[in-house]
Amino acid sequence: MSIYAIGDPHLSFSEAVDKPMDVFGEEWKDHGEKIKASWLEKVGPDDTVVIAGDISWGLKFEEALPDLEWIDALPGKKVMLKGNHDLWWTGIGKLNALFEDMYFLQNTCYEAEDVIICGSRGWVCPGSDDFSEADKKIYDRELLRLEYSLKAGESIRKEGQEIIAFTHYPPTNDKKHPSGFTELFERYGVRRAYYGHLHRKEVFKKGITGNLNGVTYTLISADKLGFELLKVK
Repeated sequence: MSIYAIGDPHLSFSEAVDKPMDVFGEEWKDHGEKIKASWLEKVGPDDTVVIAGDISWGLKFEEALPDLEWIDALPGKKVMLKGNHDLWWTGIGKLNALFEDMYFLQNTCYEAEDVIICGSRGWVCPGSDDFSEADKKIYDRELLRLEYSLKAGESIRKEGQEIIAFTHYPPTNDKKHPSGFTELFERYGVRRAYYGHLHRKEVFKKGITGNLNGVTYTLISADKLGFELLKVK
C-alpha cells in the first residue's frame, strides 16, 4: 500500500460553475486530465490519496458534487481536507456518508496501515501582512481543529506508526516564522507536514520547505507538483 498527496485540484465539472483555471497560467490548461493521468498511472485500489483542500470551485454542495464524483471514480481511498475555497463543505456527517472510499477529515484522523493522517484547513498565521483580529479568531479555531486531529491520531497510534500532518494553508507566515501549527506538529511528534494553497513560481518561495525543529515541510499545491501526485509513503 502506498500513500500519495496533492493539493488544490480546483475542479469545476458542474455546468453551473465557470472557472477555467488556465486564466491563471498556461500550465493549468486541461489540468484535471493531467491529475487524472498521474492518478491512474500511480494509484492502485489499496492505495490512499490525500487531497489537501481547494477541491472544488462549487459554492453549493450540488455544484461540488460532480467534482466529488469524479474523484470517487478514481482508484484508491481518498482523504479530503477543506480549503479556503471549499465553501460547499458543510455537515461532516453528511459528507462522510456519501462515498465508500472517500473520507472527509475534520477534527479526526485517518489510519492507513502504518501511517496516521492528521490535519486541518489551517489559516493565515500571525506576522503575515494584514493579519487582522478576524484572522486571529479563525487561526485560533484552526489550531483547536488541528489539535483535535492530532489527539485523535495519538489515541490510536500503535508502536511503529507515523503521524503525518496536512494543512491547506502554509503552517507559517511568509517570513517562515514558527507558529501555533508548527508548535503542535513538534509537540505531537510529527516529522513530516504537507500543505498547499500557494500558486505561481514567484509565490512558491513564500512557503516553508525543508526542516524546521525536526519537522520536514513540503508544498504540494497542484501546479507546484506539475499536476503529478506526490508519493508520501
